[in-house]
Amino acid sequence: METSFKEIFEIILRWAHVFAGIMWVGATYYFTWLDGRFVELEKKNENGENAEKYVWMVHSGGFYLVEKQKCPQMMGQTLHWFKWEAALTWITGILLFVQLYYHGAYMISYDENAISHTAMVWLSLGMIIGGWVVYDLLWKFCPCQKTGVIVSYLLIVTSSWVACKYLPGRGAYLQLGAMMGTIMAANVWMRILPAQRRMVNALKAGQEPDLAEGERAKNRSKHNSFIVVPVVFLMISNHYPSTYGSHYNWIIMSVVVVLGWIAAKVIRGA
Repeated sequence: METSFKEIFEIILRWAHVFAGIMWVGATYYFTWLDGRFVELEKKNENGENAEKYVWMVHSGGFYLVEKQKCPQMMGQTLHWFKWEAALTWITGILLFVQLYYHGAYMISYDENAISHTAMVWLSLGMIIGGWVVYDLLWKFCPCQKTGVIVSYLLIVTSSWVACKYLPGRGAYLQLGAMMGTIMAANVWMRILPAQRRMVNALKAGQEPDLAEGERAKNRSKHNSFIVVPVVFLMISNHYPSTYGSHYNWIIMSVVVVLGWIAAKVIRGA
């Protein structure tokens, strides 16, 4: 059996997507864990239990002593950025989605489609772009975090219902995963990295960096650590037809998101 160029291209994309995703999620949760250890040290120091300010770690035969800077200072060492993992994960994921669902036949179900293939593609694009715009505006102007979480979840439930009504079940699940993955990547490239660059540029100019901006960037990173758990399930959901193929698929999807957020909460506190 001959292997077509299209199949080889898909294999390379899928392999790159999974590997880049592993690096992105791994780095996200490593720094989440590391920040949690510094919070523990800060609480102990406030209570007078100890005076430690470093996190001591061992991995692969090496020992590492890490210090967190509350107020960043200009250092002589090379500053390492973690950004290409997010870009590669999103680019390869979107290319796969376009090839298999927009250009391929996966948008077509065996049942009668509610809308045309062209309408499905436009709906999908609108939800991906609109999802980021609505999320970004919500968390820019929402005065209360609890309110933001509730509104975000209601929007996810609505998006789940719309996707499952107008797209084939398998595509609907990946559609929501693409929406949330786009939000994560946009958080990194449009909200986290620019804030970090402005802080570094302020240090280079001998100015005081805006710590509030750093805190906002940290919140977006926190959001990503919650979003990624349900996204991983949605991206592998095509292996479980009983989820996307169920008559209650949008409800199952909504429950999976909640379970993912709970799992992320547990992981972040571990």
